[in-house]
Amino acid sequence: MLQITGLTKTFATPQGPLDVLRGVTLTLNPGGSASIVGASGSGKSTLLYIVGGLDTPTTGHVSLDGVNPHQLKPGALAAFRNRRVGFVFQDHCLLPQCSVIENVLAPTIVSGTTIEDVERARLLTDRVGLGARVGHRPAELSGGEKQRVAIARALVREPKLLLCDEPTGNLDRHTAESVSTLLLELHERLKTILVIVTHNPGLASMCRRAFELVDGTLVEGRR
Repeated sequence: MLQITGLTKTFATPQGPLDVLRGVTLTLNPGGSASIVGASGSGKSTLLYIVGGLDTPTTGHVSLDGVNPHQLKPGALAAFRNRRVGFVFQDHCLLPQCSVIENVLAPTIVSGTTIEDVERARLLTDRVGLGARVGHRPAELSGGEKQRVAIARALVREPKLLLCDEPTGNLDRHTAESVSTLLLELHERLKTILVIVTHNPGLASMCRRAFELVDGTLVEGRR
């Protein structure tokens, strides 16, 4: 279960404190999904990074299956992100010198890649439609194919939480629809908790719960 309670984030600016998040509260059960929309600069990505342990809140509490990442020491926090959280960003962030299968396996290297990891990676590359291209490098792939690799990489450790920051932002409409469908299909199959920040109304409507971040406050509205 993901529990976010009273989350705030304030940045110091020359003009004074800037409140980006104001008491954000959200609970999602395993298999749950939520989309978050809002104006550029409204704090959507900041919220996602705090939930994933990439940034820290000013006040408030984040818990994934009873663990608050912001109370962990650096080594334990890195392990938490590696094992429990999968990230998909607008820019696929693939390693250009590595093949498709090597990119998918990248999160497993820290703890030592096992035979089970390799089998899971191959299964995922098949599921995202790239089973025949496991030896190709990113320069040989289309934008949509690169994002499919990024999705497989995010899921290779079977994370409890999948966080996506504008996963279709750099894709054309047709490719965005294909990637959106794939993302939700894998989420449903693997029963991860899914949180998507997006400007894509089609993708947002595919999630079970829909939110808008307005003046730092999370407002829920059903499709």
